[in-house]
Amino acid sequence: MKKKIAIAMGGFSSEYRISINSGNMVYQNLDRSIYEPYRVHILQNEWFVVTDDDTPYPINKNDFSVKIDDEIIKFDCVFNTIHGTPGENGLLQAYLELLNIPQTAADYYQAALTFNKRDLISTLQPYGIKTAKNYFLNKEDIVNPDVIIEKVGLPCFVKANRAGSSFGITKVKHKDELYNATINAFKEDNEAIIESFLDGTEVSVGVITYEGKLLALPVTEIVSENDFFDYEAKYLGKSQEITPARISDKDTKKVQEIAKLIYQKLKMKGFSRSEFIFHNGEPHFIEMNTTPGLSQASILPQQAAKAGISLQDLYGSAIETALNK
Repeated sequence: MKKKIAIAMGGFSSEYRISINSGNMVYQNLDRSIYEPYRVHILQNEWFVVTDDDTPYPINKNDFSVKIDDEIIKFDCVFNTIHGTPGENGLLQAYLELLNIPQTAADYYQAALTFNKRDLISTLQPYGIKTAKNYFLNKEDIVNPDVIIEKVGLPCFVKANRAGSSFGITKVKHKDELYNATINAFKEDNEAIIESFLDGTEVSVGVITYEGKLLALPVTEIVSENDFFDYEAKYLGKSQEITPARISDKDTKKVQEIAKLIYQKLKMKGFSRSEFIFHNGEPHFIEMNTTPGLSQASILPQQAAKAGISLQDLYGSAIETALNK
C-alpha cells in the first residue's frame, strides 16, 4: 500500500511563498508508485490540503487528518518544507511528535536551536567552530553604536536573530546606518545579532542522511552581484552558485568535515545546509538551515545533482529515513 505523505508548505513568516515553491517541487518529484502525496498549506489562519483542481480541504488539527470526498485521510509521514515558523523553528515538529506522526526535518529541539542564530553560535563554540565576532541586541535595548562598533568593527552585518532568506539583514558600512539597520531587523524578530564582516569566499555545504548514511554533498561557492547574499541574490538571479566550489580539495574536505561535525554534535536528521566564509584561510560558520530551499533555484538540489542523486531519490530517502527513525 502506498504511503500517504503530507507535504507541509507555507508557514507564518515572510518566507511562505518560497516554501510553497519548495513544497510544489517535492510534490512533483515524489515517486507515485511508492507514495501518495498531498499538498498541505499551513498558514497563519488556516491549514488545508490543496488538490490538483485547486480545491481546498481543511485539516483537522486534532489529529492532522483531512476529509476528502467522504474519506478521512491520515498521513504516514509529513515532508516538512516550511521555511521560518512553524516548520523551521520546531513548533510543527513538536505538534507532530505529540501526534506520533514522523516528519522529515530536524526534531523540535534541534530546529528551535538552529533557528536561533545566537543560541546556535553559543552552542557550537565549545567544539572549536570559528565564527564572526558578534554582538547580541534585543528590541528593548538601547542602541549604542560606539559600543557595538568597538566589538564588531565596520563594516558589519545586522541580522534578525530568527529569520531566513536574508529577511531583516543589512550590511552596515557607516556608524550612522546602524540604528536604521536594527529597525529593519526588528521588523522580523525582537532579537538581533550583529556580526563582524568576514572577507573571503562564501560557501554552502549540504549535509544529509542518505540511504542510512551521513553524507556531505559537493560544496557550492556563492558569488553575489550585490553586497552580500541577500534576497535578490538568492532568488532573483543576482548571484552565481558554483558547484563544486573553486576551492582546493583540502579546503573542500575541511569544510565538509566541519559541516558533518556540526550535524553530528547537534544530533540532526533530515537535510541541513550550512553557510561558511573562508576568512584568513579558515572556514568560519555563519548559520545552518534545517529546512533548506528545495525549488529549482535552490542550492541543495543543485548539490545533490552533482553527487548523482536525483530529486526523486533525494526526497524519497528523506521520507524513508523519517519512517525508519
